[in-house]
Amino acid sequence: MSNSVLFDVPGPKALHRHRLIGIVGVILIVALVALLIYGLRSQLGADAWSAVFTGEAWTDYFIPGIINTLQAAAAALILASLLGFVLAMGRMSFVRPLRWVCSILVEFFRAVPVLMAMLFFYYLMVFAAPFNTLVPPNLKGLVGVVAGLTFYNGAVMAELLRAGVNSLPRGQTEAGLSIGLSLGQTRRMILLPQAITAMMPALVSQLVIIVKDTALGYIITYPELLRSATNLSSGGTNIIPVFLIAAVLFIVINYSLTQLAEYLQKRMGRSRGTRMVTIEQAHQESFLHDEGALEEVVDQSGIHEKRRPPDEV
Repeated sequence: MSNSVLFDVPGPKALHRHRLIGIVGVILIVALVALLIYGLRSQLGADAWSAVFTGEAWTDYFIPGIINTLQAAAAALILASLLGFVLAMGRMSFVRPLRWVCSILVEFFRAVPVLMAMLFFYYLMVFAAPFNTLVPPNLKGLVGVVAGLTFYNGAVMAELLRAGVNSLPRGQTEAGLSIGLSLGQTRRMILLPQAITAMMPALVSQLVIIVKDTALGYIITYPELLRSATNLSSGGTNIIPVFLIAAVLFIVINYSLTQLAEYLQKRMGRSRGTRMVTIEQAHQESFLHDEGALEEVVDQSGIHEKRRPPDEV
């Protein structure tokens, strides 16, 4: 009988004991599931499911909930992308005050919970003048959800874009400088287009997170999918079937977006040979490069060089 490096191979008695433990475990799991189904028998009956598959349930609740969820997610994605681009440019700026302000904003909005941001902007629309009069009552929930998602995900996307620039080979920067471009021109004309391409799959993956986080709009009564499902089950007699259908709809939407992200990653990786930047890599790489330690300096001959600031030499 051979032995593994990490553990001894079980003998006949141990194998028999493991099989017995496995059989007992399966029996216990089946018994617990059966007990759960029995306890929820009033929620899983034919009457509870019949109300879910009516035309009224889909036209008045599920479909409007899906539309509102996708509407808030799309608006938040567009605004977060624009905000992330501005914050990323600010964090990589050669102007120190601007770099510090953008860094503080990014770290602040990454640390604040999304729900807290949604509540803040929602109550800002409700109580603070002139927002309480400028924003219609039926749009206050949408504004709160979109604003909260925009600032949080904008901060995340800023780190994604900065990590995309930092992940490029150093030779890209050196090549731009060698042909007479300044460091700023090199970044805008050479590095940024490649970084945006590299972060595109991660951007789509971030959309999955945005779609899931729209469910937090339930707290501020925004009629997204979860709130619509809750309204449909307001009687409480079919809450389990309604939430199961809502969960399946969320899974279908997010799975489709995940497949889209994987397709984009494979297609763009094959066509350009570009290194794809994931969200996890962005969080890691954002601390590996100190872009703020570099300044664009013009010497007497007019050549743009990349040097360390005098106070840091």
